[in-house]
Amino acid sequence: MKRRIHLGLVLVCSLVSYFCSCSAFYLPGLAPVSFCEDGKGGEDCQFNFKQDIKCKAVCTKNYHKGNQEETVKLEFLKMGMQLNYQHHWIIDNMPVTWCYDVEDGQKYCNPGFPIGCLVTLDGRVKDACVINAEFNKKNTFYVFNHVDIKITYHSGTTEGWRGARLVAATMEPKSIKQVDEKTLNCETGNPMEIPGEFDNDMSVVYTYSVQFTEDNSIKWASRWDYILVSMPHTNIQWFSIMNSLVIVLFLSGMVAMIMLRTLHKDIARYNQVDQEDAQEESGWKQVHGDVFRPPRKGMLLSVFLGQGTQIFIMTFITLFLACLGFLSPANRGALMTCAVVLWVLLGTPAGYVSARLYKTFGGEKWKTNVLLTALLCPGIVFADFFLMNLILWVEGSSAAIPFGTLVAILALWFGISVPLTFVGAYFGFKKPAIEQPVRTNQIPRQIPEQSFFTKPIPGIVMGGILPFGCIFIQLFFILNSIWSHQMYYMFGFLFLVFIILLITCSEATILLCYFHLCAEDYHWWWRSFLTSGFTAVYLFIYAVHYFFSKLQIIGAASTILYFGYTMIMVLIFFLFTGTIGFFACFWFVNKIYSVVKVD
Repeated sequence: MKRRIHLGLVLVCSLVSYFCSCSAFYLPGLAPVSFCEDGKGGEDCQFNFKQDIKCKAVCTKNYHKGNQEETVKLEFLKMGMQLNYQHHWIIDNMPVTWCYDVEDGQKYCNPGFPIGCLVTLDGRVKDACVINAEFNKKNTFYVFNHVDIKITYHSGTTEGWRGARLVAATMEPKSIKQVDEKTLNCETGNPMEIPGEFDNDMSVVYTYSVQFTEDNSIKWASRWDYILVSMPHTNIQWFSIMNSLVIVLFLSGMVAMIMLRTLHKDIARYNQVDQEDAQEESGWKQVHGDVFRPPRKGMLLSVFLGQGTQIFIMTFITLFLACLGFLSPANRGALMTCAVVLWVLLGTPAGYVSARLYKTFGGEKWKTNVLLTALLCPGIVFADFFLMNLILWVEGSSAAIPFGTLVAILALWFGISVPLTFVGAYFGFKKPAIEQPVRTNQIPRQIPEQSFFTKPIPGIVMGGILPFGCIFIQLFFILNSIWSHQMYYMFGFLFLVFIILLITCSEATILLCYFHLCAEDYHWWWRSFLTSGFTAVYLFIYAVHYFFSKLQIIGAASTILYFGYTMIMVLIFFLFTGTIGFFACFWFVNKIYSVVKVD
């Protein structure tokens, strides 16, 4: 598994602070920073802007065979090389990339580089060892202890603004064995080998070089192009996405056409003036007196729908802003920050929808309803998230969120989101219940024996297949961006997939609801929510497949982290898709029963 590793000897430890800032403004996304020539580095790596450095030592790490602590550290370093652990460095909010040639003469810029590589006992060369023919000794680890950093900048003297702006940051890792810090050679030399068996004392000298290059042909707004354009198989990915979207649109159109033609004939038959000449009534009109009977567990359903509405609006606005460029990958953390802030501010729609539907279901425990809407699903997510963060704390990971940040999240939740939910619930309960187009009978109608395909579970299981089919390609890219540190930037495609997901969930749920009503099964409330919500189960199954087929995760802590965060994604997606299906079906049922004549 590719993971971030902080070794205390990262060569660009505080590179963002190496330069002094000059004022600038840019919209959308991220403001550019103009650097001056009097900027200076931190304690580990000191240099001035536009002053090249040739082969400078950072530190020396000594490993003695008899020292247990140093032995453990060396074994950890070797394990990281074996599992392809990665350095991820940031300069001016931009990744320091390692660019190298791939097949078909293309160049790939990786936003990270491995800490080293391994040649196995049987002589197999793994991962980054293929870049150097000298890495050929069996059962040997080669640590990358030197980096050549190249910083490209764009000068503002020709455009009327002061300073310079960073437009590219690339590096090349090397493995070079040094005698000591006094006699350094960073150009050529034997590789820095770490034998598989720790037999003798050894030292690793870490060095770096820096070169500044001016290139005024690259604009600051286009500085990510060399990273994104170099992504391998980008054209194939776009073609696959478009192909998937065309198929889903075609299937959706067919479903819509079938539904319209069938419903038109049904309504025309039911509304015949001469009822004696009409055929005996059967099908979905027969259950008009029971179709709006309140569902069981209406409290829980209304809470889920309120939270689902909140998530839906949050997702729509977030993706729309991302399409406009406000949440580009250049602004790290902006996507998640925007989503959290929007979720906090959208407590009012959640409370309103939950309260209005609960009142329509005939519920009277309004205090319980509003408390569950404000606390149930967010509480589950926060508890899961806190447990994952606790594991990161125990493991000493730098990815752990500080305690102060967790307190701030709780303050946003209870200080803003919960009160807004109460406000929305107040207006929801003040509104009258949603008026149904037909009256509900006092005595429930008996449901006839159902075939296998009209039973609840088979219908729910089948309902999530088509929606999942339109998202699984994007899901692969998203999982890669989360767990494999790859750049995700195709927000336009993601927004298009989002819209088609809405259409597909709606039409699949409506189609299955129509079949169930024709079979005179009027229990559609929960079924409409679960039919499209079952897409989340397929998402979980795919995440399990991704875990075993794409990742190399060992250890209980890492496994718990993966599935813990995955469960948060699954719950959010379940509420999101379930809400889409429910409201599509709610509109459909109200529509068809409002246009038929009921005696």
